[in-house]
Amino acid sequence: MPMSEFRMPSLGADMSAGTLVEWRVKPGDHVTRGMVVAEVETDKGIVEVEIFEDAVIDQILVQPAQKVPVGEVLALLR
Repeated sequence: MPMSEFRMPSLGADMSAGTLVEWRVKPGDHVTRGMVVAEVETDKGIVEVEIFEDAVIDQILVQPAQKVPVGEVLALLR
């Protein structure tokens, strides 16, 4: 099955990075489009991050408390 990348989305017009607060999923979990999979802290507070496709979480690449630039790969999906 082909892999895809789940990247840090831009959660605001002036956002350049966010800090991962928590994952709500773990490797092996099935996710569906629109499901909240993580929480990210931005300058404006904590934002729930949704997934944009149906997939299985293959590998989590970023751990909580890490600051991540917009566009950085957070997890691999299959």
